[in-house]
Amino acid sequence: MRTPAKFNDIDNGGEYTRATPFSGSRRLGKHNRINHTGDTPGKPTQGAAMQPIPGPLSTDHPLVLRLKRHSRVLLTGPSGSGKTTLARAAAASLVDQNLPCYCLSADPGLPGFGPPGALCLGKWQQDEHGAGDWQLKKMAALATLDASRFRLPLIEALRHLCASLAEAPLIVDAPGVARGIGGAELLPALVSAGHIDTLVKLKPSDAPDTLSQEYRALVIEQLTLTPDPQAQHPGKQLRTQRRTQAWDAYLSDATEQSIELSHLAVIGTPPPRSATDAWRGRQLGLLDAQGNTLALGEVIELRDGRLHFLTPALEQPPRTLVVRDAQRRRNGQLGTARPYRTPQPASTIEPAMVLPPLDAQSGPRPTVRLNDCIATLMNGAYGDPLLHLRIRHQKRSLLFDLGDPGRLTSRLAHQVSDVFISHAHIDHIGGFLWLLRSRIGDFPACRFYGPPGLAEHLAGLVRGVLWDRVADRAPRFEIQELHGDTLKRYLLTAGQALTALPARPARDGVLLEEREFRVRATTLDHGTPVLAFAFEPQTQLKVRKERLEAHGLAPGPWLGELKHHVRAGNSDTRMTLPNGETAPIEALSQALLFTEPAKRLVYATDLGDTEDNRKRLITLARNAHVLFCEAPFREDEADQAKRTGHLTARACGEIATAAGVGQLVPFHFSRRHANDAETLYAEIRPYFPRLAETLGHEPD
Repeated sequence: MRTPAKFNDIDNGGEYTRATPFSGSRRLGKHNRINHTGDTPGKPTQGAAMQPIPGPLSTDHPLVLRLKRHSRVLLTGPSGSGKTTLARAAAASLVDQNLPCYCLSADPGLPGFGPPGALCLGKWQQDEHGAGDWQLKKMAALATLDASRFRLPLIEALRHLCASLAEAPLIVDAPGVARGIGGAELLPALVSAGHIDTLVKLKPSDAPDTLSQEYRALVIEQLTLTPDPQAQHPGKQLRTQRRTQAWDAYLSDATEQSIELSHLAVIGTPPPRSATDAWRGRQLGLLDAQGNTLALGEVIELRDGRLHFLTPALEQPPRTLVVRDAQRRRNGQLGTARPYRTPQPASTIEPAMVLPPLDAQSGPRPTVRLNDCIATLMNGAYGDPLLHLRIRHQKRSLLFDLGDPGRLTSRLAHQVSDVFISHAHIDHIGGFLWLLRSRIGDFPACRFYGPPGLAEHLAGLVRGVLWDRVADRAPRFEIQELHGDTLKRYLLTAGQALTALPARPARDGVLLEEREFRVRATTLDHGTPVLAFAFEPQTQLKVRKERLEAHGLAPGPWLGELKHHVRAGNSDTRMTLPNGETAPIEALSQALLFTEPAKRLVYATDLGDTEDNRKRLITLARNAHVLFCEAPFREDEADQAKRTGHLTARACGEIATAAGVGQLVPFHFSRRHANDAETLYAEIRPYFPRLAETLGHEPD
């Protein structure tokens, strides 16, 4: 039984209740959490065991030499450039020389130590065996993971923590906001608030020099270092997992506590108190009367004006709560809450029929960015398969399958150049009539690719319409069927007979190949031939924006023309610039462009779990950035999956792991799981945990 202890708040008469711990996962709320030792002041941040370090820096390393002068050093660079690792190595070197070293981790999204959602000040502690870690001394709650959006509170928190530190070597590990307005405003503010006297910039030699003017304006010593070649951005999914693990570790010793919300000052960007559901899972900063952070917490619920939350033991009752947008999501991960919107009043007119909202019917709509493209599963996890791949700089769209087109506009239909059909079941080609109607007019032939028989299936749909009024405005389609290593081609014009065109080879399953990308396919079995597709961009060309500004050139369509010439190999061609001057393509390319590795996308649906299907799909999806793969059934429904020629969630995860893909987007869920999709995700995660997030849920 719980025996609460009460603290009376003399100033405002409030009552604060501290409860003893619950047992098991109930103590930690709805979601199970990893049971690590929490990050509390005075304890090593990773528990009792010290962590191995990547090798101390040499005593004459430029960073070590500056820190030995009791400098305050700001480490800057994009996420994944190795700032945190460098700080640890520098601290180890100083401690080896019997010198102290402090670090202020200023990235609330994934701090180098301490809980997320706060700025953390720590001192390096090392044992006799050379293993060490940061000992958390103090923190300042932000209750957000977004260093760019809430940069003013971040700067004030940094100023407060730096002021509490006596003269000693200090490394400020800056957030990875290294571009845009946020980066431009954060950089000088960090230098000023932290009284920084040395700035260290981690930048690959071939990376664009972002914020060059902001760096130039700083009148302090600056040093540029090349990151370790092994340093890399962990990716949003892994970053989210690590952040959640750190948050779970912090709450591992938490107890449920409650307090009357009206007795506290609540600052930040809290949701309305009437919106109790919006409070659930929110991260809290608990402050004392002087504004110092006592602890962080997580809301369990707001009920009858009383806030119930989890937090480590407190030495005194809080006077102020900080609430912003850090929140535990339904999937148990710590992320960013969507902005709260006040519900609109219900209409007083009673409709004749009420339909469920589209999202309720089809589930979430996963969206993935890759290079210059955005891929969106238009009908979500439950609806008809339809993946829209938008090539942003070309005003062009590719479609993979053509199920219910209700979320697509006629204008977009005019920009669809190619449609890749897995097979001709109704939920995969049912949207063809929408495209057929939208293409009436003076449009080029839209290309379709699919398995044998696709041309006749589409021709049958066209023949079901009377075409006596379209004349020469009839919609036209070039249909290509994959037969082994050959593409059989047909021209389908509304109101006319299907016409065969010369066949062409399809070596290695290549259906479409252009300068910027190609699309390959492999044939799978679903009781009927089914195609899985791989979208494979070429190496991406990116613009060095700072050099564009340095040359006094404005961005515009001419940059797309420049990229086109580069890909075409027109190095000797001269091009007219916006200022009227001309220059050769080769010189412009070297001055203004740089390359970036491309990201592959693979799409596969409606395939039986057979050895041959697995082998073919794994080969196609090998090392892809993202795999969109069906997962209709749970493992206990394997017999149903086998009868209908589909995968289970487990098989989906196993295929993703075997292929070594970066992210997985499972979809085409059976409607029987419309209310328990989490059971499908839960079956996938043990075999492949990197499930792609929906765009917009997490700050960059």
